[in-house]
This record gives sequence, C-alpha cells and structure tokens, in this order.
Amino acid sequence: MIFYQCDLTLHDNVFFASREMGILYETEKYLHNWALSFAFFETAYIPRPYRLKGINAQKPSYLDSSQEQNLLHLNEAGIYVFPALPITWSYQVNTFKAAQVSYYGKSAQFGGEGAKRNYPVNYGRAKELAVGSHYKTYIIAHETIKIPRWIRLGKWSSKIRIEKREITDIKEKSGQYITKHPLNPLDLSSSTKLLLYNRIVMPPASLVSQAQLTGDYYELPDKTCLPVGVAYGASTVVSC
Repeated sequence: MIFYQCDLTLHDNVFFASREMGILYETEKYLHNWALSFAFFETAYIPRPYRLKGINAQKPSYLDSSQEQNLLHLNEAGIYVFPALPITWSYQVNTFKAAQVSYYGKSAQFGGEGAKRNYPVNYGRAKELAVGSHYKTYIIAHETIKIPRWIRLGKWSSKIRIEKREITDIKEKSGQYITKHPLNPLDLSSSTKLLLYNRIVMPPASLVSQAQLTGDYYELPDKTCLPVGVAYGASTVVSC
C-alpha cells in the first residue's frame, strides 16, 4: 500500500452550496472526498460521458455501478482519496445577480415584489472559501499513481495547486483510536466501528470529524490515524 500526502492551496475562491439559508449560500470549510476523487482522477480512471440525457442527467451516480461515471472505478484501481482537512482557511462573501425570469422570483418572506424597488429581485450571496486557504488530504493506492499538479473543484471549477509527497514508515495497528482527520462513514469497512464523532453535514453525504473508532488502522509518522479497508461505498449495498 502506497500513501501520499497532498497539500492543497486554493488559487481561486471555491464555492459549493453546503447550506442554503434564504439568499445566503454557505460553503463548508471541509472538502468532500467524493468531489476530490472526481477532481483528481476523472478521465484518468473515471470515465467521463460525452453527454447525459433523460433521467440519468438528474440522478447522482457516485456509487451506481449501472452508470458509466461512478467512483467504483477507483475501487477496482485500488485508489482511495480521504476528505481534506482545513489547515488555514478564510471566507469571502460575494453577491451575485441571477437572470430576471418569469418562472422564478424572490418569495414574499424575503421581500417579494422587489421589482418595484431599486434593486433586482433575483440575487443572492455566496460565502466562498477564499484564495490562499490551505488543506491537507491523503491518497492511498495499491501501486504508484500519477497525481496531477493542478485540479479544479467546486461550482466555479476553481484552480487548486497540489503538492504531494509519499509517506513511509507507516505502522499498522488494531484497537481503539481517535483520528483528527475527517472521514466519510459510508466508505468505512464493516470491521471498523464508529464510537463517537462530530457530524459534518454537507451533501452528498455527511462526513465525521474527531472520530473515535475501533478496528484496524494505519498510524502515520505524525501520529495521524486512518482506518484500514476504506473504499467507496464500502458500508453500502450499492458497492457490493
């Protein structure tokens, strides 16, 4: 098993709507591992369809083996990307204006009939992760892989610089442990049990942080502990 540590630096604001509160759209400070997986390995390991139409265009395909574009291809390649832990981060709030269309208007509770005033009806505010924010994540693979220098992430396809290094001197242990790195509970093996955790609510699947677990785990040189046997959808029926 080969471990890579990847340090991510944002060169553009990164935005994805983790929470929608009226006209405010807020981005969670963590980066989801499923989004990172597509950003790192789309086209290289995950097929990219020429186009989607009908019900497939609206249906998520993260763990759906019947769809061409899914994360199960990375399971077959023996690759797994962990969620990214924020090291230093900041936010920038930007106001945007949407097109004035007849089928959408701001609801009454947020000042409907706004067209009669001197500001647009359809507008919102996006709370985005700011340029210069720094993250850390890990990638495990069964063999040496090529990790891109730059990736694009989020609704704006924002540029992120990647600096990677291979980690050695990894110990494999078993028992109860606490990890400071965020995890995706849907990707934990059946032999790993979650005991305590903080929930990070964000689509498409909530993450956990500061988790206490029991099972087999890897201990990295900096004492970071990561579970053994992680794979996309490892705890779900879909991936079987």
